[in-house]
Amino acid sequence: MEIRLTNTGKRFNREWIFRKFNHTFLRHKTYAITGPNGSGKSTLLQVISGALMQTEGTVEYLKASGGAITQPVQQLSIAAPYLELIEEMTATELLNFHSVFKKFIKTIPAILQEVGLEKAAGKQVRYFSSGMKQRLKLGQAFFSAVPVLLLDEPTTNLDEDGIALYHRLIGEYAKEKTIIISSNDKQEYNFCSEVIDIGAYK
Repeated sequence: MEIRLTNTGKRFNREWIFRKFNHTFLRHKTYAITGPNGSGKSTLLQVISGALMQTEGTVEYLKASGGAITQPVQQLSIAAPYLELIEEMTATELLNFHSVFKKFIKTIPAILQEVGLEKAAGKQVRYFSSGMKQRLKLGQAFFSAVPVLLLDEPTTNLDEDGIALYHRLIGEYAKEKTIIISSNDKQEYNFCSEVIDIGAYK
């Protein structure tokens, strides 16, 4: 899948977060959207994901053949600090619920083992630390059988072991995906082939 933004802008009330954004995100490429806190990185990522509607311009999701994709949400996964987990569910229940909408490339026990949460499989998410919640979000996103992976500040709340896990997941499970990362931390995006400064679109 390719994602094409043409003269795209987003405004909240009278304030433009970004304007005249033109870019095509190509299959199997890696991108970083950078800029200081409050610059609009996360807003742009949410527009790309379809979670927010743009104020102006267009966002197109295209097949390799050039035709439009009618249900792009089925083609991408996202992990972000502001996305809430269902805290009354256990880790296993949450991933089972997610699998109704998007298939996984591994079994749920295998996913939990990959992200170091196998011992917490039956524990309600409400009792998870912030780092455990982030590991669960990464597992949900990385192991979804989709071609596009969107990551917003992916090492938020992770310790050194968690950061090492993130880089292992990138190296082992994201090679065939289009990756778009919103971050101002180079250790999160230093492997990306293209860096986009959101500050150029004010």
